[in-house]
Amino acid sequence: MQHILAPFQRLRHRVFWPPFLLLAVAAGAVYFDSAGFLEQTSQANEWILDRFGWLFSAGTFLMVGVCIWINFSPLAAYRIGGPDAKPFLTRWRWFSIVLCTTVAIGVMFWATAEPLYHLHQPPHSLAIPPDSAQAAQFAMSAMYLHWTFTPYAIYTLPALMFALAYYNMGRSFSLGSTLAPLFGNRAPGSLIDAVCLYALVAGMAASLGTGVLTLGGGISYLFGVPSSPTLMAVISCVLVGTFIISSMSGLMKGIRVLSDLNTKIFVGLAAFVLLAGPTGFILSFGAEAVGNYMTNFFTMSLFTGSAGDDDWPQKWTIFYWANWMAWAPITAMFLGRIGYGYTVREFVLFNWIVPALFGAVWMTIFSGTAIHIEQYQGGPGLYQMLLDTGPESVVYGIFSSFPLATPFIVLFVLTSFLSYVTAADSNTSAMGGISTTGISPDSPEPGSFIKAIWGITVGGVAWFMVSEGGIDGIKTLSQLGGLPALFLVLAVTASVIRVAANPKRYLSATIDPERAPRSED
Repeated sequence: MQHILAPFQRLRHRVFWPPFLLLAVAAGAVYFDSAGFLEQTSQANEWILDRFGWLFSAGTFLMVGVCIWINFSPLAAYRIGGPDAKPFLTRWRWFSIVLCTTVAIGVMFWATAEPLYHLHQPPHSLAIPPDSAQAAQFAMSAMYLHWTFTPYAIYTLPALMFALAYYNMGRSFSLGSTLAPLFGNRAPGSLIDAVCLYALVAGMAASLGTGVLTLGGGISYLFGVPSSPTLMAVISCVLVGTFIISSMSGLMKGIRVLSDLNTKIFVGLAAFVLLAGPTGFILSFGAEAVGNYMTNFFTMSLFTGSAGDDDWPQKWTIFYWANWMAWAPITAMFLGRIGYGYTVREFVLFNWIVPALFGAVWMTIFSGTAIHIEQYQGGPGLYQMLLDTGPESVVYGIFSSFPLATPFIVLFVLTSFLSYVTAADSNTSAMGGISTTGISPDSPEPGSFIKAIWGITVGGVAWFMVSEGGIDGIKTLSQLGGLPALFLVLAVTASVIRVAANPKRYLSATIDPERAPRSED
């Protein structure tokens, strides 16, 4: 009996049980009354967006500015872990893990489908003619806004604050530590951790739903298997089982190998589409769209649609900010942990600038190709495919127009699988760590039992939402998880600002070198 109860003895009960039970109730509500549950959650979302949409927009805009400021502040020269700290990850492995931990599965799913929505359904309040050159420019600018510097700013600031609190300020493995510059020891750590656990599970379930749809579309295309709840359940089980096994192997054994392979496949797929697709158009249109994005960055970032009674920002931009917010706090614990030994300037470079530039290149290639096919190559069109069979089918329609379509579609399905497994691996580790006691720099991994519990929970919630609510259910789940995280992330941003304004006051402590994280190379 003692052996059976051992995993529960390490639980932080006030952190683990509230979000776990809340999500279990939500999953049960979807199962027994999906229509009623989706109606209620949709109403809750409308309330959130009506009252807090402006705060999502203004807050994320602020975070971009803070990232720029930090990179040129005195804080940039400080080293995470102290002056003598040595990195335990190479720069390449660090970059690949960051890339695959954050928005990788999202860029694969939305890079080709999303611009088609914006091309044919631009915001009505901006009076952009649908399916026009102006709409095409807007579509690409929106892709840069949604998938480059702003989302990575949302990840970077909490991750940086956690790294400094954990390694340089000697704080515990808790999100409450990120608020120490504001509240000292008075921050309600358990409450914050519990709220963020709920937010991340909701966000992870939404992203798992995206991954399930992407893989389901590929399987349907390759083998003619119709999409169904049964297929989605099988895919969910395989995904969940794989990332649980990977997370149990430890940071440097599972995620290191997967992220390295995944990033190399990303590069290969992008190069193939660039060379096989409309290369000249991609490069020319990309340069034009970058200029449009830079010119209109302020306007697009703060666009709420209120003046023209336009719900486009709520359906797209604020949906994304809510999703990133849901992931950011607990993902920050993982990203901060692996930044040991690097300076703050390097941390900003590899968590914000380099991944954002990769996202811009990916969107230029894949979104530009989708827009070119839709506008210039005739035929039934990708948008009609999107309407008929769902957004998950668009990327496979694009690959089918290239030579060697089948092997590259297989490769795309493989890397979609790896993308979600890699992201879920890191976050399952962080979720397990925040739910249990005894986590420290020299003992960073939680037990396998708690990782499995959270993995199964994420998989169950995702399957219910995808099966019953489809893409709308995924969006609803993301926004509900993003609201509580929004307030924490803004508070953490204030903590970062306070530390950057006076780093000598806060960063005097360093951890014992004997307790520093070690490479398993």
